[in-house]
Amino acid sequence: MKNTATLELRGVSKAYVNGRQVLSNLSYTLAAGEYVAIMGDSGVGKSTLLNLIAGLDAPDSGEICIDGIALSAGDDDAVTHLRRHHFGFVFQAFHVLPHLTLLQNVALPLLLNDLPLDRAKQMLSAVGLTGREQDFPRQLSGGELQRVAIARALVHHPRLILADEPTGNLDPDTAQEILQLMRSEIKANGAAGIIVTHSQAAAATADRILLLTKSGLQSLDTARLHEA
Repeated sequence: MKNTATLELRGVSKAYVNGRQVLSNLSYTLAAGEYVAIMGDSGVGKSTLLNLIAGLDAPDSGEICIDGIALSAGDDDAVTHLRRHHFGFVFQAFHVLPHLTLLQNVALPLLLNDLPLDRAKQMLSAVGLTGREQDFPRQLSGGELQRVAIARALVHHPRLILADEPTGNLDPDTAQEILQLMRSEIKANGAAGIIVTHSQAAAATADRILLLTKSGLQSLDTARLHEA
């Protein structure tokens, strides 16, 4: 399988358990090497959309395709394999494993994919945690945990990077450093990247800014964002 990915949303719809429609007939194509930011009001479905793309949830209708192949065409094992090998996901809640050291947490995707483990230490250094390899998550602040989660998401050169509020716990200077790291990894590896964010500064680092509304995804150019 090639190292780059094209993501296609084809008429994707999703309702919450209570019946409220959150996404309706959503279509979009994200090319390999493209990095986009998705903004929008709380509750409009940004995190839901990321979970659908990652295969953590299924749409009520429509298709989500990677390189033209629908996620629904594979069984749970196939989707898990795709996610493990080719996706990098930064969750709002971090999901850093408390019983593993920071180095072990970051190395986990490498271990699962039978890849050399030396990049784990490199990625910890890249997010500003040099010398903390043997620390445990309980010793870290929220911002440091977020950086560990980002290092883990990027360590195995994923083809599709999905990040939900990746700078929410970071100070502005650190946030810019992390966003530039994410951008450089996306570009260097020809990956496709999506960040969901409320931060205008974070969104401005992307190639394209999309506003998610009840009407779907609308392009929002960077000049308009800075004027807002």
